[in-house]
Amino acid sequence: MRWWALAAVTLGTFMTYLDNNVGNVALPTIQRDLGLTISGLEWIVSSYILVFAGLMLAGGRLADVYGARRVFLGGLAVFTVASLAAGLATSGGMLIAARAVQGVGAALLTPTALALISQIFPDPDERGRAVGIWSMAGALSMALGPVVGGFISENLHWGWIYLVNVPIGVVTAGLALWAVRPAFERVRHNLDVPGLVTSAVALFALTYALIEGESAGWTSPAILAAAAVFVIAAAAFVLAESRAAEPMVAVSLFRSRVFSGGLLTSGIWSFGVFGIYFFSALWLQNVLGFTPTEAGASFVPMALTMAVVALLSQRISAALGIGRTVALGMALMGAAIFLISRVGADGGFPDVAPWFLLYGLGGGLLVPLTSAVLGGMPKARAGVASGVLNVSREVFGLLGITVLGAFLSSRQSGSDLPPLAAFLDAYQFTLVIAAVVVVAAIPIALWSLRDRAEPQEPQAAAPAVVGSSN
Repeated sequence: MRWWALAAVTLGTFMTYLDNNVGNVALPTIQRDLGLTISGLEWIVSSYILVFAGLMLAGGRLADVYGARRVFLGGLAVFTVASLAAGLATSGGMLIAARAVQGVGAALLTPTALALISQIFPDPDERGRAVGIWSMAGALSMALGPVVGGFISENLHWGWIYLVNVPIGVVTAGLALWAVRPAFERVRHNLDVPGLVTSAVALFALTYALIEGESAGWTSPAILAAAAVFVIAAAAFVLAESRAAEPMVAVSLFRSRVFSGGLLTSGIWSFGVFGIYFFSALWLQNVLGFTPTEAGASFVPMALTMAVVALLSQRISAALGIGRTVALGMALMGAAIFLISRVGADGGFPDVAPWFLLYGLGGGLLVPLTSAVLGGMPKARAGVASGVLNVSREVFGLLGITVLGAFLSSRQSGSDLPPLAAFLDAYQFTLVIAAVVVVAAIPIALWSLRDRAEPQEPQAAAPAVVGSSN
């Protein structure tokens, strides 16, 4: 029964991870069908990430207050219904709204996973194996997502990239209701509403300014107002958290060198990953002439390499040290991004594959980073640290799409080249910027993660989420 319960938890988490990856390859098809601009495409991705990141801490707090099983099932219901609406969308606005509601469901689903696993597997050894199985959902989604998205967009209506979640959600709900036994433990007593509201407002204002800045003008009243709202809301969030009895984020955590530096390094990794996936899907199809299925398949070697190296990364970090291992990973990723930018319009898969593999190799070496960040925190703060780490990954991923998108749009709109040549030039320019940003994380990793011993508990290396009731 317990392993069936694990299957339900893993399947629910896999569904949210898959949704981060499955849609990118289908973006050109969606753009043509719905007549969207680049900004509209960015909002299809960003609306989901924005809500997901903005409410993830609240999802963890709800699990602590009302019980992980109840919140998991609620999130599953919201995500499944929103997926149905996204699959049936007939306009860009309808699709973006449905994606935002999907983000609400994912924010409830994801933080409850480790809390449920802890309840289902009280034995530490079994719990370690269960967390290991659960953590593979992320790597599997990265491998399957682009392929599934490419196949659907090429052979079926693009709406099926979202409609496929509906039967998965129904099966997962039935499995969870049968196999996951109710368990309740009140860990927190309030939701920290001021922190939730101010953080969500700050994230939304920042994202709006970054996505719409190019088209509206960076000095336009709307963009300047959004920037001002971001600054005020961010300041209010810090003030609210410093005064809250049970804050979502303990401000004192950021005084730790390991936590702050590791958080920034992890964020820069997400910045590169999201940016690569989003814009490379357009590049492979619109410039190199790949079909959606071929474009999706191009990402599979990268994801599989990342998964394999991740399994070996603990041994590598034991030999080199966590700081050097993470720095090496960032160096390989930065080099791969730069070399991808050198591929011309006449390139094919043999020209792209080596650098995608190099990128996967570097990404896999970053797995010990999570262990280092959480291992440096007192046990009483591990849950808060986990939540901040997850939110930072989503936020930096969002910035990867919006910031790089702003550079790409600005470069493309100012070019006198034909449309495809202008896009290629802008894409290559944007990748060089991304490579510089990723490489900038190397000294941060070496400084913040120096003299860190390898953690003894391998399960700490799994993707961290808030909401564990341990």
